[in-house]
Amino acid sequence: MTTRRRPLLFLPLLFLFIRPSFSAVLKLNVMSYGGKPDGVTDSTKAFLAAWTQACASASPTSIYVPKGRFLVRSLVFQGQCKNRAITIRIDGTLVAPADYRIIGNADSWFAFQDVDGVSILGGKFDAKGAGLWACKNSGKSCPSGATSLSFSNSKNIVVVGLTSLNSQMFHIVFNGCQNVKMQGVIVIASGNSPNTDGIHVQLSSDVTILDSRIQTGDDCISIGPGATNLWMEKITCGPGHGISIGSLGKDQNEAGVQNVTVKTATFIGTQNGVRIKSWAKPSNGFARNIVFQHVTMSNVQNPIVIDQNYCPGNKNCPDQVSGVKISDVTYQDIHGTSATQVAVKFDCSSKHPCSGIRMEGVSLTFKNQVAAASCKHAGGTSSGVVQPTSCL
Repeated sequence: MTTRRRPLLFLPLLFLFIRPSFSAVLKLNVMSYGGKPDGVTDSTKAFLAAWTQACASASPTSIYVPKGRFLVRSLVFQGQCKNRAITIRIDGTLVAPADYRIIGNADSWFAFQDVDGVSILGGKFDAKGAGLWACKNSGKSCPSGATSLSFSNSKNIVVVGLTSLNSQMFHIVFNGCQNVKMQGVIVIASGNSPNTDGIHVQLSSDVTILDSRIQTGDDCISIGPGATNLWMEKITCGPGHGISIGSLGKDQNEAGVQNVTVKTATFIGTQNGVRIKSWAKPSNGFARNIVFQHVTMSNVQNPIVIDQNYCPGNKNCPDQVSGVKISDVTYQDIHGTSATQVAVKFDCSSKHPCSGIRMEGVSLTFKNQVAAASCKHAGGTSSGVVQPTSCL
């Protein structure tokens, strides 16, 4: 197997990347614009005013959020800016209004659009999503909910040491972005919170996620169509639904996913470990050149799974087969315990069988016994010790 080169990304290098050294830095404090760290006063206008000045500056700019709790409604930080080095340093906590309806109809609580060279250092984002989760779980008519932090059509983004708490919907989303570096991110939400994916990446390239811990009610990391060149390393997931590529193939014409590496990850009590899933319907999508390496499973319901018959509620896709082509997927040094008898399940498309699956040094047990593997329309090879016995 060809080993991919580990990205040369370490914390000191991150700070070199985000601290401009050749120009004077304009320093702004949200309290200078009327922000109050009391958790009660609406500080939305203060944040927007600080961003407006930072974006209009031709010089690198730093926005500082001091200690305390800042109440903020939904905000859009709009580019394109006159400089490509805006650092937002947060020592405090950003809190959403207690009434979930206030931000619940917005796409995002904090949205960055068309920005280049934005860095967020530290801080807690507390979206107070529990009220909306309860509404959804009750079956009532509720707002769809806001993503806590989103970047769209942006590039050269750095997020370090940020904590996202109790998002209404997804915690952090990158859509249409290039060159994203994340490190030391913590995501926390209840294990039964609906649709609270930790980090979602789609239509984006060159994304690195390091040293991050995610506890949530949906996918810890979800990878959507059009994601290429992703590297995830030292990830801890649980509770949650694991790291998922997909769901893919919802649309007939869809960008593919390729060059994805998950290295040194731990899954604790999750619904899935490493998963690829696609809708059971026609599509020209694909997923290829995927590596899952050095992964520990602890009481995971579905440690290794490819599901190409995803059809929630049996709506719009019964009696169809997935058009998504899955190829060249490597599982190397995957070990630990399964919470179910079938620890490895490859349920691939009958029209486009999975190809090039490689199992290398896999050891998964169920209740101290040998687990089982299940294969449908899957082809590949195994090497080294592989337990459960490969069905490829």
